[in-house]
Amino acid sequence: MVDRRQVMSFRVRAQQLDRVRGGLDDTAVLDIGVQDTGPDGARWALALRGVDVAAPPAEAFLLLWTVRGAPHLYRRTDAGAVAAAVEPYSDADAGKRIYDAAKPLKAAGIGNLAALEEVASRMRAVVTRPTVKGEVSGRLAEVMPEPYLRACRPCGATHLYEMPFRLAAVRAGLELRLGTSPPVLQRIPGFRKAAAPDDRFDLVRAYLRLLGPATPRHVADYLDAPVKDVKARWPSDVVEVTVDGERRWLLAGDERALASADARGCRLLGPFDLFLQARDRSTLVPDAARAKELWPVLGRPGAVLVDGELVGTWRPRRSGRTFTVAVRPWRALDPATRDAVVEQAERLAAYRAVNLTGVDFDS
Repeated sequence: MVDRRQVMSFRVRAQQLDRVRGGLDDTAVLDIGVQDTGPDGARWALALRGVDVAAPPAEAFLLLWTVRGAPHLYRRTDAGAVAAAVEPYSDADAGKRIYDAAKPLKAAGIGNLAALEEVASRMRAVVTRPTVKGEVSGRLAEVMPEPYLRACRPCGATHLYEMPFRLAAVRAGLELRLGTSPPVLQRIPGFRKAAAPDDRFDLVRAYLRLLGPATPRHVADYLDAPVKDVKARWPSDVVEVTVDGERRWLLAGDERALASADARGCRLLGPFDLFLQARDRSTLVPDAARAKELWPVLGRPGAVLVDGELVGTWRPRRSGRTFTVAVRPWRALDPATRDAVVEQAERLAAYRAVNLTGVDFDS
């Protein structure tokens, strides 16, 4: 039996949130992908794990639409393995991942995997040079048949369904140019998808390694995949543990790390940090009201992590030349913890290249 404190500490250690410094090669979260959403996205997540994000050249990074169609950052050298790892497991899995686009394809007798392959082939033909997303979408709408298209009321135009567009990009060997908004797609130089991902990049194993102990349902929800497909790929080298009365599984090689984990330190996690992406939200935040505050439908805050426990939320406040961090604690913070939060806010300000003018504790 394992308590939630051990689970939280294990994840801090597994995700290297207690690390002072490290490089790209040994940063574990880059194996599963680091979601790059918002100003405090992938690079801030890497900085929190000790990576000097100003040191590696931009060419060392690769930004792809992958898990749940979100942009994720990877090592460029891992492009082929990542492409193999993020492939849908089956036609049913592909249908689940592309959401509402599956219905017209089914009505037209087009398989979901075949549809992704067709979109990818057309996309690669279109993107022969760096091309903004809107132009790619417009040109595809001219050549793709009706089952692939939808009428977009807000812009009064016809587009491809969004999820097939995003998920086909990796299949087409296309990356997102860093720092572009709207996104610019370009070919990945020398791209070649691996025949299969090794254990390091296998998404089921990576989830268990970084967000375990977990159930097949947790992994399936993270991937937007059917539970059946995840169960079919469930590793054999797992051990069963009980977390708050629930049966879960952990890679056998991590059993000792789970038993001995004891996290220390303070971090201001970005809203989409991997630590907050675990699908057992009641383990992360047992209080329902606080969970609702941390994961609203729109406008997520960041989370304050102290010694393996989420103790509040934070939001950046910038007005002109002033930059403050507004912290909403969920419990009384002692002076040492407040000092640690201020230190992390200063770190965030340095990352953003602005001067911190204050930290507001809403207690």
